[in-house]
Amino acid sequence: MKRALILIFTLTLFLSMAASAMAGGPPPKDLLKGYFTEVNEVARTVQFEKDGSKTVTTLHFNQEMAAEDIRLHKKVMVTLDKHAGPNVIGSISIMFMDLPLSKIGYLILIGLIGGLLSGFIGSGGAFVMTPAMMTLGAPGAIAVASNMCHKFPKAMVGAFKRYKYGQVDIKLGLVMAVTAIIGVELGIQMQKYILNTYGNAGSNLYVSLVFVCVLVVVGLIVAADAYKLSKGGGEAKTPKLALALMKLNIPPMMEFKVAKVRISAWVTIPVGLLTGMLAATIAVGGFIGVPGMIYVIGASAMIASATELVVAFIMGCYGSVQWAIAGLVDIRMTLLILSGSLIGVQLGALGTTYVKDHIIKIVMASVMLIVAVSRGAKVPGYLADVGLMNPLDPQVTVILNSVSFWALIMALGSAGGLISFFMIKGMVQSRREEKQSVLETAHG
Repeated sequence: MKRALILIFTLTLFLSMAASAMAGGPPPKDLLKGYFTEVNEVARTVQFEKDGSKTVTTLHFNQEMAAEDIRLHKKVMVTLDKHAGPNVIGSISIMFMDLPLSKIGYLILIGLIGGLLSGFIGSGGAFVMTPAMMTLGAPGAIAVASNMCHKFPKAMVGAFKRYKYGQVDIKLGLVMAVTAIIGVELGIQMQKYILNTYGNAGSNLYVSLVFVCVLVVVGLIVAADAYKLSKGGGEAKTPKLALALMKLNIPPMMEFKVAKVRISAWVTIPVGLLTGMLAATIAVGGFIGVPGMIYVIGASAMIASATELVVAFIMGCYGSVQWAIAGLVDIRMTLLILSGSLIGVQLGALGTTYVKDHIIKIVMASVMLIVAVSRGAKVPGYLADVGLMNPLDPQVTVILNSVSFWALIMALGSAGGLISFFMIKGMVQSRREEKQSVLETAHG
């Protein structure tokens, strides 16, 4: 096992260095990253210092801009309007948002609830945390990068905790991680392309659309399966698709003892690739990795949710290096959500010892579908930002933002409430059964 871990870490480091050396070129000429250093209100110009160099460029205001729109010495991403003339500012996005005390508290709470989800359902909880950070004002790419950076230490804690409960299939986790790393690199390059081509508005739109599509599809599938299991007494059966794939005798065949599965390695490849791609593009891999291990590979929900934490740890290590090199990690947000999630992940992992498989799926499906509503409400605004539809009426914008915010609050509350309820209920029932067993032994 030690040799396998050393091999994986060596491979991760090598791929990180190789990808960094080959990663593709400077951003397009109409997208600039850096700082505003000086404003000239009379000439309607501003001095812009490019990130990573001392090169200073003079940029011109567009017709709608005023001097008050310029934030000096704050890292920004500037999209130039090529149709308005040379060096005319099209839009400005602040890359790293301000963090007053209220936002610090929200980020810690978000981390706590995300940690609960991570430990309980095996997903990194990013499908709650990434939208939550975007709702607080973080650009999509920054939220994705910072979330992925916080994921690997939290996943390491959760994986170790659940390994002690005998729920982790280390071999399956390592096999999945190898292909997931390839998926991570593909996803990072895709996200960088969108960011460099369309700016923060395009990145926000991309992240939100992928969230909505994947959350709705996976959430409905998991909800339907949880309903069937609850009607059948909560006893999980191996899905028909997984049983059919197990019959495929395509070498190399692999046996996973903890998961009690023997299957072709070629079946695990697409699951790992999709997990890695989603982890890199929207900081979420668990709600593809966990269902993939359940419905495609044939592991139980308990084993899949625990083993995904191993995959998340390895992917997080690799992805964090890549995002940090791109300068998109907000270490402040990373540390704040990590401080809450390290506590939450241990409580969530403890909760899995007291619940049945279908309860884990109920929690997963409920939170996914509510978060889909939250992100879906933001899509029309992002479409308008990138010019794919007419600007929204201010009143409509206020309503959609309100729907997005309160749906997210409902998702966070549902996650914390459901996990706490089922955990306490399971603990009470477990203690009652222990007392009953002691009484029966005494009378026997």
